[in-house]
Amino acid sequence: MSYVTGITRGKKEWTPRFVKAIDPERCIGCGRCIKICAREVLAPAEVDEEESAKMFARVANADDCIGCEACGRTCKKEAFSFEPMAA
Repeated sequence: MSYVTGITRGKKEWTPRFVKAIDPERCIGCGRCIKICAREVLAPAEVDEEESAKMFARVANADDCIGCEACGRTCKKEAFSFEPMAA
């Protein structure tokens, strides 16, 4: 299977990997990924659990993802999964 590829400034091929999902069990809700995303792909999500509430990130606008993986690099809990796009 072939994937969508790009070319770096140094003329090397690059295959972007787009955000697929965020593992809510790993996400601690720090918000770093939401702040780093320039395309507003991510948004906060809240899940009520009994009397307390857990906050975490969610993929809100997957179609706007450019495949830079900045969100995954800033996530200390490695909560993100990515996949390339088929050509």
